[in-house]
Amino acid sequence: MTSAEIKYVKSLSQKKFRDEYGVFTVEGEKLVAEAEKSGFVIEAKYRKEDIGDAAMERISSLSSPSPVLAVVKQPSRPFEAPSKGLYLALDGIRDPGNLGTILRIADWFGIDAVYASPDTVELYNPKVVQATMGAIFRVPFYTADIPSLCRTYDGPVYGTFLDGENMYRKELKATGIIVIGNEANGISKETAACVSDRLYIPPYPADDSGSESLNAAIATAITVAEFRRRC
Repeated sequence: MTSAEIKYVKSLSQKKFRDEYGVFTVEGEKLVAEAEKSGFVIEAKYRKEDIGDAAMERISSLSSPSPVLAVVKQPSRPFEAPSKGLYLALDGIRDPGNLGTILRIADWFGIDAVYASPDTVELYNPKVVQATMGAIFRVPFYTADIPSLCRTYDGPVYGTFLDGENMYRKELKATGIIVIGNEANGISKETAACVSDRLYIPPYPADDSGSESLNAAIATAITVAEFRRRC
């Protein structure tokens, strides 16, 4: 592996270079295998046994470099607006681990697409990619203006709020958009104004909650599981 190649791959740890070159990195046997069978274009693949430990440590974004790393082209996917399916809309998710986990949840429960606000953490952030465990290659993902998306959607728009209606008693439809809010501030006021059905995930016991709220990814899993259980 040449010095120029090392410099190039190492630069992909930064968003500006991922955007400039239109690629991202994937590390680990499982994720690289997922990339290879997904139809995504693999630009290059590097194995520790071929390039050596030192080179792999330099190009890896992990604290403990994996045996294999691939450089993958970002797909050019035309935008598709939500229609007759179940969708997630992410309103300012900032934590890479949360975004990656939410994509895994979307993959597990057959969510038709995920839409994210421009201030959501970047999809190709290495920490997001790792946290998806391969779901990044299967779940359609789009960046969108969430309030506008919700306003123009011809169907129910759900969101979780502390003053919402108990989700387990609420009628839920099989199709719609489920809005997931920012970890610290929840759903923004502009987006909240577009929500038609405000849901609340009650604690147990109902009148004795120790925590203020649930982690965004956990709240997503509970909400989507309830939709799929009933619809």
